[in-house]
Amino acid sequence: MQADWLARAAAAGDLEGVRRLLQEGADPNGVNSYGRTPIQVMMMGSPKVAELLLRKGADPNRPDPTTGALPSHDAARQGFLDTLLVLREGGARLDVPDASQRLPLHLAEEAGHRHVVRFLQNQANNGPAWEGSAGPLGGP
Repeated sequence: MQADWLARAAAAGDLEGVRRLLQEGADPNGVNSYGRTPIQVMMMGSPKVAELLLRKGADPNRPDPTTGALPSHDAARQGFLDTLLVLREGGARLDVPDASQRLPLHLAEEAGHRHVVRFLQNQANNGPAWEGSAGPLGGP
């Protein structure tokens, strides 16, 4: 039940609701009734929600059970560079294809999000997306 509430708060971009539920002991990697975690269903235009979930241990590299997409795929597809930056800082992989064999870069290109495409191309040119990552937001 708490997993559903946390997923709903994340999906609504409700930072205070997410904070309260996490303080009450909700698992940032708990799955809702649809088998998805809060970071998988969060409102992509809410980088502060992403940052809070990551700081509390959310896994940014857990694939969606149906599409194989990571949160980085969703942020790229929707053009939310600010959220993508937070996810990347939190250890998100940018080089993992979804179930359709598309990378976040491909999804950003298809959607016409040039600013996201430039960022992802730069990341690709600087080596693997996980290289040099210190873990979630600089943590272990």
